[in-house]
Parts: sequence; C-alpha cells; structure tokens
Amino acid sequence: MPALIFDCDGVLADTEQYGHLPAFNQTFAAFGVPVQWSVEEYAERVKIGGGKERMRSILTPALVAELGLNDDSSTDAAILAWHKRKTEIYKGLVESGVMPARPGIARIVREAHDAGWTLAVASTSAEPAVRAVLTHAVGEDLASHFAVFAGDVVPAKKPAPDIYLLALKELGVSSREAIVVEDSSNGLRAAIGARLATVVTVSSFTREEDFTGAALVVSSLGEPNGEQAEVLADPFGVEVRGAVTLTTLQSLLDADAAPSISHASSTGTETS
Repeated sequence: MPALIFDCDGVLADTEQYGHLPAFNQTFAAFGVPVQWSVEEYAERVKIGGGKERMRSILTPALVAELGLNDDSSTDAAILAWHKRKTEIYKGLVESGVMPARPGIARIVREAHDAGWTLAVASTSAEPAVRAVLTHAVGEDLASHFAVFAGDVVPAKKPAPDIYLLALKELGVSSREAIVVEDSSNGLRAAIGARLATVVTVSSFTREEDFTGAALVVSSLGEPNGEQAEVLADPFGVEVRGAVTLTTLQSLLDADAAPSISHASSTGTETS
C-alpha cells in the first residue's frame, strides 16, 4: 500500500506564527535572554531547520558574554534547557486550541486510513511537539495510526533528505510508493533529495518561496464544502477542483511524479 507522509509545522496546522514564535519569545523572557523576535524577524529564522538550531542562531559573541556562557558545554546546556521549556510552552499552546488544523488535513487522513495507506509524519521539530500537533489536528484515534519521525533522530535536518530516507527505510516502502505533503522550500528540497513526489500546501511564511520540482502546489488541501484549494502549480495536470483528495494523490503516484535522480541532485541538499 502507498504511504502518505506529512511534515508537521505549517502542514498539519499553521503553527509557526501562532505557536512556535510566541513559545520562543516566552522562553527567552523566562531565561532572561534579551531577544524578542518580530513576525518579520521570525520569517527569516524559519529558514533554519530545527528549534535548537534557531535558538543557537541568536548567540553573538556579545550575547554569549552577557549570558555568561563561557564554553561549548555551558552553551549546549543552555540551549537544551531553553528548548525543553520552549517545547512545554508550545505544547500548552497546541492544547489550548489556538492553532486549528489546516483545511483538508483530517479529511484526507481519514480517506488514507480507510483505504489502508501507511501514515507518517517526518519533521525536524521535537517529537512531543509533533505528537501534540498531530493529535490535535486529526484526533487521538487517527493519530495512533501514524509513525512519527521527528527531532534529532537524524544528524542532518531539512533541507537534507535524511529524515525522509529514514522514514522510507522504517516504513518499508520505496520512494515511488510514497507521497509527501510539505509547506516550505526546505522541506520540498529534503523530499526531492529522497526522490519523493511532493504536494506543497503553502503557509503564511512560505507562499513566496521557490517550489520548483513539486508535483503540485496549492494554497491548502481544501474542503469540498469549505475553504477551496487554490492551485498555484499543477505540472502533472491532475486538475484539483476545490480539494486535494486521495484520488489526486494516487494520480500523482500513477503519473510517476517523483523527481528524477538528476533533478534531485541539482536541487541541492545542504545541511543546516
């Protein structure tokens, strides 16, 4: 049976602006770190894969001295402590319901489950945060059928393909038997690096990014009787009519929408 693999942030829910950003800022305040990211500043930080890596990006020599981080060991310990608190804050925001699932997520997960598809999430976010978003987005029952690959399970985060290569290996499927839903250029590049057909559902921070190589680019998965999916790129002519369905995804697999080796290698897989 085919596999349907989702990214988490920006795909299952619009988590970045309403979840991760306030969680980072609350964490910085709690630890006396004199940094508060604006929406515009965070739009640049989003391009860095991984929460700990985003936190580390603030550490200028002046800030390191101000915080008394005298060596690599103390810096690493501080980052781990910050990230643990940030994950706790973020989970609380998820559970409060401030980040509803993106249109079509629960619907297409139900369709895929009922058809016997394998379900998975592959994300650079911490696993507890991913599981919280997943459960909130699709419900506890459907979430229990997902394999979750998240956080530091691979050394190189997106746009490196490692997380997707691990998912394929653990799920026991080939790249031509799986399709990915992503929302960012980094995520797309990771999926392309693993030679996976990829549907991009653009999010608030990613709409203007380069999605060359995607099998389909839409504003969201859409709902037949709700928010309609706007088609931004449809190179395989699957003709989405308001909503991306399981039939749409199967058509992309049948059309061999996975990128070629030459395309995958030309896209690049730099690590963060």
